[in-house]
Amino acid sequence: MKKKLNCVLLIDDDEPTNFLSKMIVSRAQCTEDIQVATSGEKALRYLTGSTMDSIREDNHPRPDLIFLDINMPAMNGWEFLERYKELGTERQGNIVIIMLTTSLNPDDQKRSQGISQIRGFENKPLTAEKLEGVLKKYFPENF
Repeated sequence: MKKKLNCVLLIDDDEPTNFLSKMIVSRAQCTEDIQVATSGEKALRYLTGSTMDSIREDNHPRPDLIFLDINMPAMNGWEFLERYKELGTERQGNIVIIMLTTSLNPDDQKRSQGISQIRGFENKPLTAEKLEGVLKKYFPENF
């Protein structure tokens, strides 16, 4: 690995999934920082610079990679993406968003292909192999 990612942001309301995903990303030693947002709303606050419950204001790295769940209460992944699009290109930067979901509905994958902000679609759980594939595909200069 040539250079670590600045930050990976996990957006998922399921704590066991976040624990596993965080462990996989941490073991890969591919990023300087891993942040977790347990809702789309918290993720938007993080991306816009507002504070989140578990994130201090002075520790607010911009993510290079986001793993986004579809099925979350209050604001699901699709609703998050609608609000994310409103952030504008400066806030969006070059963030790679990967849908990471348990959804087996082929319509979800087809829908994701029509949203330019989504770069990939993976089924849970995140594995070392899936992470490596994402990193090699979207961050080849780092690996």
